[in-house]
Amino acid sequence: MGERFNTVVTEIKCWRNFTLREVIYDLSHLNAHWAEYLDDRDEKNPITYKFIVTYSLHCFTKESSELTEEELQLLTYSSPRETRPFNFERYHLSKQLPNIIKALGESTTLVCHAGYGKFATTKVVDSKGIEVDYFVVFSVFKESKKLRLHVQSAYPRYEGIGRIKKVSFFVIANNLLKNKKLPKL
Repeated sequence: MGERFNTVVTEIKCWRNFTLREVIYDLSHLNAHWAEYLDDRDEKNPITYKFIVTYSLHCFTKESSELTEEELQLLTYSSPRETRPFNFERYHLSKQLPNIIKALGESTTLVCHAGYGKFATTKVVDSKGIEVDYFVVFSVFKESKKLRLHVQSAYPRYEGIGRIKKVSFFVIANNLLKNKKLPKL
């Protein structure tokens, strides 16, 4: 994993920490990283897919009309593209994202269509110890001839996600690698 990707990634590669009342919330778990997936379903022809993974600030921020002006000022987190309030529950859940992303190729990980050509995976334990649907919306694409996976948002869904259509992560990766259309809903 020693390959560099500093020049090919257009998203934030290293997130700065959030500080509130001298408490530092470390965001380094959302820094860009490589993820490898071994598809060995065909034992004679295993394929390794190597993705550069990046994360959006939507993984740890959330708009809220319930916040006062003072709370909004205290919780403000800005990136080059947008500013949103820091959200403690999303932050807590985001610590699981690197492992969720690394597990996308495992048969126990649910990958489903999230609409608009995006994909998602679900089921985690929240900060209260309750299992919830965790909607991790990600897109895959090629950037500078490299496979890319960008997590656009991640949030708990307490009311459930309704009916879903499963899709194999390896079908997504293989289609992307071969410049074929990605699976659609």
